Amino acid sequence: MITFGALLLLGRAADMTSARTSLPSAVLFDRDGTLVVDVPYNTDPARVEPMPGAVAAVRRLRDAGLPLGVVSNQSGIARGLITPAELEAVNARVDELLGPFDTWQVCPHGPEDGCPCRKPQPGLVLAAAQALGVRPENVVVIGDIGADMGAARAAGSRAVLVPTGVTRAEEVREAPEVAGTLAEAVALLLGPAARSTSATVA
Repeated sequence: MITFGALLLLGRAADMTSARTSLPSAVLFDRDGTLVVDVPYNTDPARVEPMPGAVAAVRRLRDAGLPLGVVSNQSGIARGLITPAELEAVNARVDELLGPFDTWQVCPHGPEDGCPCRKPQPGLVLAAAQALGVRPENVVVIGDIGADMGAARAAGSRAVLVPTGVTRAEEVREAPEVAGTLAEAVALLLGPAARSTSATVA
């Protein structure tokens, strides 16, 4: 006999399967180390370089009709290492190479400021979802560190980790989903057809 509790669990499992097999309403990317090579406190647009596979991965998601955004901690502003104008110029170069993105959400605060927007707090993800007119639970966040995963989790969003050299082993272990490359992350989101061709995207 299947009890009510068991039926409830089965229903939740079905909901999770459905969420994984349907397209998200939007995809949000971390900037440094995910979309572009991480240049600490970069102020020079000429130093912006896409991560391997980033151009093709973003293009595939855009071709699938998905709204795309960027959620990025930029504490260099709070530290006095980056001016708002310099940040805007660097982001404009990212848009030129990979965009245009449908929304940019940036936290300019430092770790000690206690703001609600600095990842792993959910503020950036929630603001991006609102700007795009979608529900946070239908959003996917792709990033390279635990703070990205934490922000997604706190917002109720799906999270996919694409590890880099700075990703800690425990962040990989704790991530809800892990993809070896951006192409693999895209394949997770777009389903079986994308997975069958993900090697050509990288």
